[in-house]
Amino acid sequence: MTGLSRRQFGLLAGAAITTLAAPSIVRASGVPKVVVVGGGPGGATTARYIAKDARDAVDVTLIDANPRYTTCFFSNLYLAGMRSFESITHGYDALEANYGISFVNARAAAVERDAKEVVLADGSRVPYDRLVIAPGIDVIHESVPGYSRQAEEIMPHAWKAGPQTQLLKQRLDALEDGQQIVMVAPPNPYRCPPGPYERASMFAHVLKARGHTRSRIIILDYKPKFSKQALFAEGWEEFYPGMIEWYGPDVHGGILGVDPEAGTVETDFDTFTGALVNVIPAQKAGIIAREAGLADDSGFCPIDAASMRSALDDSIFILGDASIAGAMPKSAFSANSQAKVAAMNVRGDLVGSKIFPARFTNTCWSLIETDNAVKVGGQYAPGADGIASTSTFISQIHEPADLRKTNAEEAVGWYQGITADIFGA
Repeated sequence: MTGLSRRQFGLLAGAAITTLAAPSIVRASGVPKVVVVGGGPGGATTARYIAKDARDAVDVTLIDANPRYTTCFFSNLYLAGMRSFESITHGYDALEANYGISFVNARAAAVERDAKEVVLADGSRVPYDRLVIAPGIDVIHESVPGYSRQAEEIMPHAWKAGPQTQLLKQRLDALEDGQQIVMVAPPNPYRCPPGPYERASMFAHVLKARGHTRSRIIILDYKPKFSKQALFAEGWEEFYPGMIEWYGPDVHGGILGVDPEAGTVETDFDTFTGALVNVIPAQKAGIIAREAGLADDSGFCPIDAASMRSALDDSIFILGDASIAGAMPKSAFSANSQAKVAAMNVRGDLVGSKIFPARFTNTCWSLIETDNAVKVGGQYAPGADGIASTSTFISQIHEPADLRKTNAEEAVGWYQGITADIFGA
């Protein structure tokens, strides 16, 4: 296999921060405390890099409501039967054992910014000198009329990986030939821009593998265009001809609402019925960040592009999907890259280590069919209006099969590398 190795991933993702100075200052008042809320690609990476590079000069606590983390990235491959659920689920044991991080399995209920304390659901408090918030996204159920927390048990979104992902797979696996899938794709901005279309590809992979030649997939999109559109369209025509239909707002005229009991999505153009309806609503920053007063009217959190520091509180850093990261997409690769910049700046604040200019990177692979993947990515740096793109690349149509296979192998290597980088295992 010629995919990306763990070492290659580390060199790529860490290229912007090649050397971090050793801690030079420990506060006279005692070891400074860093609390990280959110144990995903942003939060867990930040915790690991602070603990790894500051050694015993900083006390690091990681808080997450779940004892293990299931990745949204690569969950589409689980839906397709290409990965097990266990293979996309990771624990925090290595972070505790190898880096001295204190893991608290509890829900962070509030942040008291004046007191510099995180309040847990049981009322206990965790003090901090610096706080890192990486809560991911919350879906806005009401952005799709008729959708709700109750409706997601019938029309799963599966955009927060875990039980919703398993429910969606159960519904997919139960389909019979001739039954239709309807997907509602979200408006910008949202987690993983190519994700809905990779998911549609994996739905089609499953239907094709089972010989469900009469089944169809209808995508009703809030957007007039989407990431990697030409590449997906080419792949759908090659591998799933006539199976996937994409309707933008200029065709469907507007999504008027859903009826979970009837299994329908009503648009201005027509009403679409699905035996499986996958509704992916609009999104906003996780509730802990919003209720702490760290989000603006967009529902996401403004940050300083040079550090990932909150624009509204100097002692707090916000990264990943919850942040307004300028030209960077909301992705696991982005969150992992931003985490290293945040960790460097936290260490600079607390122990006086050197802070280098921020540089960010992102690559996103999307699987269209077995051994056929496309990718998009870029390099980024702080700009006048936030994080700005300095270079980009994207797969091209009509690429040879061996290149697409190499892309797919790279994606597997990247997953192995990034999860090791996040969880330290």
